[in-house]
Amino acid sequence: MRALLLPALLVLGATPGTAKAPAPPRLLSQTGLYAAPGVVAARNLAYAPQYPLWTDGAAKARWIHLPAAIDGRDEAGWVFPVGTKAWKEFAFGGRKVETRLLWKTGPATWVFATYAWNEAQTEAVLVPEGGQPDAAEVAPGLRHTIPSRSDCRDCHGREKVEVLGFTALQLSPDRDAGALHAEPLRPGMVTLKELAARGLLRGARPDLASRPPRIEAPPAARTALGYLMSNCATCHRGDRPIPGLDLDLRPAHALRTALGPGSFPVPGQPESRLLSPGHPERSALLHRMASRGAIAQMPPLGSVRVDQAAVEHIRRWIAGMAPLPSH
Repeated sequence: MRALLLPALLVLGATPGTAKAPAPPRLLSQTGLYAAPGVVAARNLAYAPQYPLWTDGAAKARWIHLPAAIDGRDEAGWVFPVGTKAWKEFAFGGRKVETRLLWKTGPATWVFATYAWNEAQTEAVLVPEGGQPDAAEVAPGLRHTIPSRSDCRDCHGREKVEVLGFTALQLSPDRDAGALHAEPLRPGMVTLKELAARGLLRGARPDLASRPPRIEAPPAARTALGYLMSNCATCHRGDRPIPGLDLDLRPAHALRTALGPGSFPVPGQPESRLLSPGHPERSALLHRMASRGAIAQMPPLGSVRVDQAAVEHIRRWIAGMAPLPSH
């Protein structure tokens, strides 16, 4: 995510196929995030998902404003109240580069906006609909691009928008000790338990606090499946099918759907599969994670650096699996 950018004035956009949404404010300071310059308003709750998305090693901070309770009857698909605002701040090298806003303005209407921080780090300004290249250097010769409106929709959903990272599993107090790039829960951060205690979650199952959600798997698999959920399953999932792919990388489905041959064979590996137990070298999923080539890279956007820690963990996980029986 790239060098500090020039202020610009356009909106990242609203959910398609809905009533016209209001334009977001021109300045981040006008969105309701701050009570005073640099001071986050008390009504905005800080949080940290247990399985964060990899964004080239960016330091992140997140807040959410809930004007009413979330409808938690569907544990996998929370319904947020109108007026919900979620912010996500990205920093590289100790400097804030961008802050993204997701704002629910109607029952089926969401506004997406991204704000670019100025050189003085005193304010952030709305960026164009098409995003902003060259926002920050993340490694020698590699630079971060602030995403476009279309990129935001690709991840958060076009018909049913989700607040990624703010889910029952992501906020579960039963946190994965091995989660890759895990961020510490700092004092004041909200978890599932605090959300319920504040009356901000209604309709959830009665034993949610005593039996919070978790990925039921051995430690290495739990961590791997959590990582794939955050970094891959926003696109690769059964309710957002990609034409020609029967692939769902959500934890309950990943091992079943990833054992097929896939449509992207590993070069030089005629027996490759999407995931080949016992054979990392034959696993297209791992090959594409480790690539930043224009065609092979997965995820296809959002990063310019390979997540080496994740590649090594997934490699060990696949290597430790029992190979499939030969025919």
